Amino acid sequence: MPATANEVLHTFELDALSSTGNARTDNEDYHSVSVEDGVGLVVVADGVSGLEGGEVASRTAVETALKAYREQPKSLSPSKRLYRAVQQANIAVYDLAVVVPELRGMATTLTALVIDRGQITTMHVGDCRLYLIRGSEIRQLTKDHTVAAQRVRLGLVKKERLSTHPDRSVLTRNLGRELIAAVDQITTRVAGGDALLVCSDGLYNVLQDSEMAELCCAHPPKAACEALISRANERGTPDNLTAAVVRITGSGPAPEEPSGIRSAIRRFFG
Repeated sequence: MPATANEVLHTFELDALSSTGNARTDNEDYHSVSVEDGVGLVVVADGVSGLEGGEVASRTAVETALKAYREQPKSLSPSKRLYRAVQQANIAVYDLAVVVPELRGMATTLTALVIDRGQITTMHVGDCRLYLIRGSEIRQLTKDHTVAAQRVRLGLVKKERLSTHPDRSVLTRNLGRELIAAVDQITTRVAGGDALLVCSDGLYNVLQDSEMAELCCAHPPKAACEALISRANERGTPDNLTAAVVRITGSGPAPEEPSGIRSAIRRFFG
């Protein structure tokens, strides 16, 4: 369902859509988008293929994360609320796999973000991706937790080979395998005109970054999700796929240039 925020300076619209793809009858992806009190929440999960209960794992993770986030005191920062919610989701998947023999070994990826007054707070485990689209530039904010992506970061594999590498879907992190999950935390600011895309690998493995950016910018969120899913299915994606698009429509202040040694190093090296 489409949702719209009510903040004057930081308004946004968001929507999401999922598909089974071309080669499967069930969908192990699961997602949710919502807006409450001007705060947006997006959660996308992709159950681990080849294991019993991938569909159960992704649904359990998303529903538990949503419930846990909403139950956290609003006096806490979005980062703390979301981190605790993701850890609760991890425990829920882990416990269910222990109790139900048929679900033993199930796991899922999860990428969740909160949009609050122009700030994006993200918790990420696995290989779903969060992209920021600003002007003509698209930038991946999350890091893929896969064997192939790790080899790319080490310089052992060229980035161009990532989408076809045999280990591109072999995860190094997920939810449900351990009692405490290793979670990446990302915080960034957005401004009017920016777009965000959260998607599973069934989408980005068959579409170029430039294509995804073009479709996200050419349509409002609902139509953008439909166009992304349709384009990927036309390309013959064999996997389940999900796209969640956020469009920042307000005229909030432009994001400030980050300070500190890491930012200085990034500016120095371009």
